[in-house]
Amino acid sequence: MSPDYRVGADPHPASQGDAAVEPDAPWSEEAERREAFVSQALHGARLDKAVVAMAGEFSRSHLQTLIEGGHVRLDDRVATTASRRVAAGQRVVVELIPTPQSQAFRPEPIALAIVFEDEHLLVLDKPAGLVVHPAAGNWSGTVLNGLLAHHAGAAALPRAGIVHRLDKDTSGLMVVGKTLPAVTALVREIAAREVHREYLAIAHGVPAQAWMRIDAAVGRDPQSRIRMAVLAAGKPAMTDVELVARSDRFSGLRCTLHTGRTHQIRVHLAHQGHPLVADAVYGGAPALGMQRQALHAQRLEFTHPASGDALSFRAEPPADFAAAWAQIDTSA
Repeated sequence: MSPDYRVGADPHPASQGDAAVEPDAPWSEEAERREAFVSQALHGARLDKAVVAMAGEFSRSHLQTLIEGGHVRLDDRVATTASRRVAAGQRVVVELIPTPQSQAFRPEPIALAIVFEDEHLLVLDKPAGLVVHPAAGNWSGTVLNGLLAHHAGAAALPRAGIVHRLDKDTSGLMVVGKTLPAVTALVREIAAREVHREYLAIAHGVPAQAWMRIDAAVGRDPQSRIRMAVLAAGKPAMTDVELVARSDRFSGLRCTLHTGRTHQIRVHLAHQGHPLVADAVYGGAPALGMQRQALHAQRLEFTHPASGDALSFRAEPPADFAAAWAQIDTSA
């Protein structure tokens, strides 16, 4: 029998290890200072055009932000208007603050709730609200930043060893590789649909069937870049859904993923007319005390990439989810 690791809603955070930096995404806390004199060719040009000529490796929008933020001086006076015209011979000094993106791949002391770890991999119980990977609006304070601080080897791995993700407001289990062979093996297991991922969800309404398989392709919603949708031209996506608790207006569901498309469970249930409670992106309203999408990754099972052992992990839902579930679980 494979070991079954169970964790509560509040595992002890792991201690932080050696700091490391992603090798292909260098960062620096120090701003670079550049200065130049406006050439005759740029006489009468906009200030932002002159600054672009000095720092062409940065986007114009980022440089405009630096101007507006007071990081550009024209003849020793701060210039904050990008459209201001410059004259030949004027001295321009730019303080080049790194872009948020360039500072994303750096170690930060994030408290990671590690429920299992060896030299090959670790399993996390991610709390709701924690972003997994840096992206627009969340360039720091992510699981990836915490992994870079937790162990030195993360810096040499793609995405610091992250092989699958949970949405920011989804809680629960995820596995991370600590070596390149482990990352490669885990990615292959996921692609071969050999990793068992089971979620608990609380949805609006009650499905007519106690069990159903939703086999519907998912792709980017053509009407909104922040949403996914069921689309004929999307990627294959399959979810098994079991009704395990109910009330008059809500249902408690056990969802098993066969594929791992972005927002898959959220999209599939909304497509069936049962959006998750508090999932505003897909039509779910706050209820039962839930203010974030009611989704929890409860069970994770896979084969250890080095030993070949079958591993099974189970994480109890956090307090907000457990309280909401108790209100609809008539068998409790």
